[in-house]
Amino acid sequence: MTITLEDLRPAEGATHKIKRVGRGRSSGRGKTSCRGHNGEGQRSGSSAKRGFEGGQMPGYRQMPKLKGFKLINQLKYAEINVGRIAQYGMKEVSLEILKEAGRVHASCVGLRVLGNGELKDAVTVKACYVTPSAKEKIEKAGGKVELI
Repeated sequence: MTITLEDLRPAEGATHKIKRVGRGRSSGRGKTSCRGHNGEGQRSGSSAKRGFEGGQMPGYRQMPKLKGFKLINQLKYAEINVGRIAQYGMKEVSLEILKEAGRVHASCVGLRVLGNGELKDAVTVKACYVTPSAKEKIEKAGGKVELI
């Protein structure tokens, strides 16, 4: 059996009768023609502009303006202070070791060492960036800094 253009019909419920308004009171849509009494929507030729909320402050004006933009591909770096390394008591510190120990989030792609705190033991640090004060404190304690 082949289907021809005469056989095509809209899906069930896809079409409906048009609303015929203003055809007498007994039609159910007479007198005010579904527009109600008085007011802006009752008048002919009226159409509220886009975003108009009946005089209420529109939602797009209530929201604060966004300033700047957010980078969607921003790299996340783990930051650790020299004093925190001393608390962990590790002989070697790198991003992988800190991830395994659960000290930094798994989404971090690099390690940055900052100089806050004191260090007494020798530690080998493998990081993307080390501040000059942190490098000085690590080397003063007999440790070594390797930039990756």
